[in-house]
Amino acid sequence: MAQSIHRLRRIGLCEGVSFLVLLGVAMPLKYLADMPLAVRWVGWAHGLLFIGFCAALYVARRQTGWPPRYVGLLFLAALLPFGPFVIDRRLKKEAELHAE
Repeated sequence: MAQSIHRLRRIGLCEGVSFLVLLGVAMPLKYLADMPLAVRWVGWAHGLLFIGFCAALYVARRQTGWPPRYVGLLFLAALLPFGPFVIDRRLKKEAELHAE
């Protein structure tokens, strides 16, 4: 169980970084420097990471038995720019609880 939570944390952090790069680097490059290719590549990577996060969340939910409300909160946090970093602390505690 703890392994699936660790996987969820890793993918969540990567997804969060990709979202910040998309918003903070690629979007300004597109609109200020006329480089739309930056959004295409970073957006594509971010999309794959988001799908990976959803899959990892599904696996973790099945293994831990988290209630739907908690899973919904984790999913909602993934939609916000700094959400994955905020929920990471909570997931770390969850992993420690399931490791024992």
